[in-house]
Amino acid sequence: MTNIRDKVGRGLVSLVHWFDTDYGNENMAAILAKPDKVEFVRVLPFVILHLGCLGVFFAGWSWFAVGVAVALYLVRMFAITGFYHRYFSHKTFHTSRAAQFLFALMGATAVQRGPLWWSYQHRHHHKHSDEEEDVHSPTLHGFWWSHIGWITSGRNFPTDYSQVRDLARYPELVFLNRFDTVVPFVLAVSLFVLGHFLSVYFPSLGVTSWQLLVWGFFISTAVLFHATSSINSLAHLLGKRRYDTEDNSRNSLLLALITLGEGWHNNHHRFMNATRQGFYWWEIDVSYYLLKALSWTGLIWDLKPVPRAAYEAAYENHHSIPAAKHLSTVRSPRA
Repeated sequence: MTNIRDKVGRGLVSLVHWFDTDYGNENMAAILAKPDKVEFVRVLPFVILHLGCLGVFFAGWSWFAVGVAVALYLVRMFAITGFYHRYFSHKTFHTSRAAQFLFALMGATAVQRGPLWWSYQHRHHHKHSDEEEDVHSPTLHGFWWSHIGWITSGRNFPTDYSQVRDLARYPELVFLNRFDTVVPFVLAVSLFVLGHFLSVYFPSLGVTSWQLLVWGFFISTAVLFHATSSINSLAHLLGKRRYDTEDNSRNSLLLALITLGEGWHNNHHRFMNATRQGFYWWEIDVSYYLLKALSWTGLIWDLKPVPRAAYEAAYENHHSIPAAKHLSTVRSPRA
């Protein structure tokens, strides 16, 4: 009887976590000491997300709905790569507090949890990359665990705020992080309402409320999730290694294209504080191009450059890389 009550209690806590991710997380040491296992209540959101994609057989499609899905994929991918990753996780540039909150809002629409949780997990990954403590190492735990399984384990759910003190001092960021389902819910409802409005006042578009919900939210979000997760999984298995890092990070043009520049993973793991991850002109890094354009507006500033050591090390490891023409123009990274 006691075991049943305990299981029901844990299940209820997990359900509450859907709405308040900080609930019951006072003892982080005990939570982190738990063994890894797939928990049904944490799997359920991913089941719902993918089942929602099947709604396409009911809602159909229109060019407008598909266009919205692609646009939201690109915008939210940039929000993850440019802001969640390069700003919140690594602070590779500076911005104002107001813009920081805006960036966090944009990232929250991607349905990849809050900015502090994302940053905490990513910083932990860099500290223990492909070591036993790395919660999503494909070389240690297998492809599927690194791709999606680790997120379904209760020990990886809470945010250890002690590891992101620089971000936790902003109550607005903590709020977004704690109630991380609010923004995605608002996005989904907004898409449904917009679809209804367009179907009534602009019927020539051929779009419906269900189409926008299915394509703009479910399909776009599911593809976005798997593309982002491919950096945890595939970017440690497939591609080339320019730098002899202590992990298995690799560079991949294909992954860079679908993630707007995150595929240059080996570059990033060797010099993680550079804003740019594609170190050479032929390494396409769309997120960096967009961040550079934002810097011209004054919205962000102090983009940290690729250090001289990056090109020197690349030249030493691969003499076919023309390093000399880069070294004359590359500055040292700012403190």
